[in-house]
Amino acid sequence: MTQETVIDLVRSALYVVIIVSAPPLVLGLSVGLIVSIFQTVTSIQEPTLAFIPKILAVLLSLIFFGPFMITTLQEFIVQLFTRIPELLIP
Repeated sequence: MTQETVIDLVRSALYVVIIVSAPPLVLGLSVGLIVSIFQTVTSIQEPTLAFIPKILAVLLSLIFFGPFMITTLQEFIVQLFTRIPELLIP
């Protein structure tokens, strides 16, 4: 296995990680920002008020984007397993 092959594998793995983790992270960030703005406007300083909506947003995003995430991971793993013979035999 050459350095180019390893770099290619790591690059594609990082790309898949970013694509799969982006929906829950973006929704959690968005809900956190909205709740923070709401807390600032209303002068409410309750920490649980920011925590619970973010958890619910991430859970809903996992339910909604779950099939996409599983399909993306499955395609990457199948591609990786298919490439095993060419990776082992130079």
